[in-house]
Amino acid sequence: MPELPEVETIRRDLEREVAGRKIKSVEVHGLRSIRRHGTKKKFTSALDGRKITSVGRKGKYLMLKLDDGNVLVIHLGMSGQLLRAKSAREKTAKHTHVVISFTQGGQLRYVDPRTFGELFVSAPEDIDKAVPELAHLGIDPLEDAMSWAVFGRMLVAKHAKLKPLLMDQKFVAGIGNIYSDEILWTAGLRHDRTSDSLTSQEVRRLYRAMVETLQDAVKYRGSSIADEQYVDVFGEIGQYQTHHNVYGREGLACSRCRGTIERVKTGNRSSFFCPSCQV
Repeated sequence: MPELPEVETIRRDLEREVAGRKIKSVEVHGLRSIRRHGTKKKFTSALDGRKITSVGRKGKYLMLKLDDGNVLVIHLGMSGQLLRAKSAREKTAKHTHVVISFTQGGQLRYVDPRTFGELFVSAPEDIDKAVPELAHLGIDPLEDAMSWAVFGRMLVAKHAKLKPLLMDQKFVAGIGNIYSDEILWTAGLRHDRTSDSLTSQEVRRLYRAMVETLQDAVKYRGSSIADEQYVDVFGEIGQYQTHHNVYGREGLACSRCRGTIERVKTGNRSSFFCPSCQV
């Protein structure tokens, strides 16, 4: 599933590629992707003739603001992709469920093999009702600046293991399995340390690691792991996976201490870490 850096990369691409463009027509080939609207007509009529004025993000949800005040909300789910086509003549990928054509030419295509993602149009004040989790999102590490001391108080207020806490969307928005492991390695902290056991120095390291890791991941346009489900709007894979320090590197040497990276399973998730230098 795309995490915060991947969604932010797509947001920035869309801001450049589709903001300011007027929608000429909308084709729907899969009702599951627009399931909140029920019918194709309800969805397409909400977009026909509208101009996309800007592209925002709330957690892992993309928010395309329209000139009538409504918002096209897009969640990529497990395998969703948004692909920019320069013309309708370009080959359409398999599992393309929604195609948005612009009056200036070109298309935005929504591709989703597993169909867990979705698109819907909503008034801004109704979005949190439609997606209740958005009303309870935690801090956005790429947008919400705060002091490490404030972050430390948030950690102390929880008695939780660090990895599940970083992945708790009500605590921090957008972090998943990949980046929680990378953040904790950078901070030199184990996944199973409790949040209220950290020293002030460890809190500072964790906060800095969280912000810098996510910023670096956006710089390298996200992580595309073995299945290459994540691509940017131009169909290109990300490059941050070549900078992973622990994720997917079981049995390899730690680049910091030369210890051996291990993997442990907790529930259905794997955690990658270096037992030598993460304490």
